[in-house]
Amino acid sequence: MILRYASFGPRSLPGLRSPSSFLRPVLTPRYQPRWIPKPTLRAWESTTTGEGKTGHIDAAPNEAILWIDNLFPLKLSSLLRVPWKSPDEDLSELMKRFENSTLGVLDPINMVKRAIPEKAPIKVTEILPRLKDGGAFVKFTYPSNVPVKEIEAIVTKSLQEKPVRPFFSPWRGVQAGLVQGIPWLEDLHRFPKDRLRVEFVPKNPGEEAVELSQETLYSLFRRYGKIAEITSQPWDSKVLPRYAYVDFAFVRDAIMARNCLHGFVVPEELGGGKLGTRLRMSYEQRARPHRIWEWLSSHPRIVIPILVALLTGLTVIIFDPIRSFFVKAHVTGKFRLSNSRLYRWLRKQTSDILLFRREKADQAGLNTVWTHRKDLIDQIQKWLMETAETFIVVQGPRGSGKKELVLDQALKGRSNVLVIDCKPIVEARGESATIKKMASAVGYRPIFSYANSISSMVDLAVQSTTGVKAGFSETLESQLQKILQTTAAALTEIGVSNRNKTDPDASLPVDAYLEAHPEKRPVVVIDNFLHKGDTNAIVYDKIAEWAAVLVQSNIAHVIFLTNDASYSKSLSKSLPDRVFRQVALGDLSLDIAKRFVLSHISTIEEQPEATPDSGDASEKQPKPPTLPDLSELDECIGTLGGRLTDLEFLARRLKAGQNPKQAVAEITEQSASEILKMFLLPGKTTDDGEHKWSVEQAWYLVKSLSSSETLRYNEVLLHGTFANSTSAPNAESALEGLANAELITVKSNNGRPGLITAGKPVYQAAFRLLAQDPVLAAKMDLAVLGELAKVEAKTIEKVEAELALLGGLPKQPAQMSGRLAYLLSKLEASQKKIDGYEREMGGLKKILSSQY
Repeated sequence: MILRYASFGPRSLPGLRSPSSFLRPVLTPRYQPRWIPKPTLRAWESTTTGEGKTGHIDAAPNEAILWIDNLFPLKLSSLLRVPWKSPDEDLSELMKRFENSTLGVLDPINMVKRAIPEKAPIKVTEILPRLKDGGAFVKFTYPSNVPVKEIEAIVTKSLQEKPVRPFFSPWRGVQAGLVQGIPWLEDLHRFPKDRLRVEFVPKNPGEEAVELSQETLYSLFRRYGKIAEITSQPWDSKVLPRYAYVDFAFVRDAIMARNCLHGFVVPEELGGGKLGTRLRMSYEQRARPHRIWEWLSSHPRIVIPILVALLTGLTVIIFDPIRSFFVKAHVTGKFRLSNSRLYRWLRKQTSDILLFRREKADQAGLNTVWTHRKDLIDQIQKWLMETAETFIVVQGPRGSGKKELVLDQALKGRSNVLVIDCKPIVEARGESATIKKMASAVGYRPIFSYANSISSMVDLAVQSTTGVKAGFSETLESQLQKILQTTAAALTEIGVSNRNKTDPDASLPVDAYLEAHPEKRPVVVIDNFLHKGDTNAIVYDKIAEWAAVLVQSNIAHVIFLTNDASYSKSLSKSLPDRVFRQVALGDLSLDIAKRFVLSHISTIEEQPEATPDSGDASEKQPKPPTLPDLSELDECIGTLGGRLTDLEFLARRLKAGQNPKQAVAEITEQSASEILKMFLLPGKTTDDGEHKWSVEQAWYLVKSLSSSETLRYNEVLLHGTFANSTSAPNAESALEGLANAELITVKSNNGRPGLITAGKPVYQAAFRLLAQDPVLAAKMDLAVLGELAKVEAKTIEKVEAELALLGGLPKQPAQMSGRLAYLLSKLEASQKKIDGYEREMGGLKKILSSQY
């Protein structure tokens, strides 16, 4: 404990008195000293909010205040943010730690004593530390014959000659300044900043204050440190009181200026007006200039492309390896449950229990078909073993067993098979759903399909504000291309995954190695290719281009499964100089169809009969269904034809106990209902945007094929419902649309369309059933006649318009007689046709009004 000295000097610190000191002077407004008892307090334990926690320091005559700066680090001010502790208590605990420290040279008390020279004629009476401001107020008394400015000069000169540097600030020493105003010792959560807001308020309430100029402010504040900027209040601002901003280069200079000049009254000679102007200061956060951000925001044409490139590169670096891994896992089935050893063992052990007789019957029926098509299966397997480019197309009507032929037979036991079903991809609604379905088909994940919509909105917003397209959004074409490129890279890695360094051809490039080893190439099966014709054609085009790249680069074998007989138009765009390996699947012959049905129902006969010894257990077993009478099967097979799906449907009905005639009759009625619903109901016209044909055209084909198994292609085109249709004027597109919908089948003759037949063999019987319905036939014939009557009415209208034009001529030359005769004969022929149509329509209306 340092004792208080009686003489003037830096060691005369009243807070450093002995424990026996209990009294200190308190100055009243009249500056009459009186003595009151007070508990012993060390100097650093004095309050930080002034005497009586008023926030101000009283100074008697011949008494002044010095501000000693840089005693504490400013970072300690964060301790005052703790809301559940008093700043005074924090300060006391902190100072106790300082006093107990062995580093006495670094003690703040020691620095205060060293900052005030011994030759200074002052006596320190009180010290008030300001931890938040990093310094302390030192109150002292001085002789009346010594100007206080001289004392400030002595202290300042001493600090310049013998600087006192704290341990936390080796470059900036302790500084001192005379307090000229009335400092505000607040303990609010307002922390020092390098900007001061200087408000100009009157000396006394009710008086008028003067706004100081920047020159005056500079002369007052420059002594405390380097000033970066002085900003006056805008002239049109209505904010009162008037103010100005003084920005210092360093925060400690702003602290020094605020603690020395807060409450200072600027006299008239310094520009403060007749009554004087008081300065009131507070800290404010200065908006730092964000030069980098300003440059980025002001150059969008440069920044946005760079940002897009960086994001793209980041996506490639992070997500592409993950997506490639998932694609490889999807193709190889690495994480598929059915490929695990445990699952295969359980399936083998429980095959006799869990395998139902229905599955055995289905497999037996298919074995008959595969035996019949053994040459096609062997041909596909042979093509897959050739080193040449393998581009196989398996074409056949729906239900002919294309997928089962390829996946279950030709590729049986082969690993690394990727199946892409185009049907859910094409039928997806919206670009996001299409992208999601395509990614799911190849195992491409993670996929952020929703991000494309968000990116489109962001791109539109950026383009509308900056005039430059940001490029954040991607089109459907680019998204599909990215997915397929990643899949191609994954397939390449799968093809060379089993290559060893010891192989003789290990040094070959990847494409050459895969060309030499066709058995190691993955197989890509594209199912339902051209499922809906031209609908969402971009998907088919991208898949065809991608498949061409796979084949040409020897990455994989590609097999297309399609129902469309005109597939060569789409595939020739991608491989114009290649010959496709084609496999055409048709309907089964009647003999094979009969054997297929019999093999399905033969399991009923093979069921073991219950023995007498089985007792009650045999009585509880359900009786097997009775084998139906198959004497009429040959006739019924001729009606159904050899379509695989229809034969399976017939076999299930026969196993259920129906006789062949009854089963075929129900199948025919169901097919007729499908035709009626899909092709003949009102609204199935080209106006719905999906169909290219009209109801009248579909009915003409149904009625014509009900009486004849084949129609001439060109003869159908010349009929009025196709040649002069008002709702579907393109006759060939209408026939192509009906063929894609499988109502009809167009067969080629010497490479050109020649014959038209029913889409499925069972449709021939369904057409006859529909044509035999008098009400339906009358209704549809009425619509056809109405369509033909409209065509003839338009012809008459055109003829009458031309006749009126010719009749308006001033003279009728002789050369016009032939044209007039032609127009009149055409008018007469059209009118006769309309009369005939009207008579037929009258009879049809009577049928509709009299029958149900």
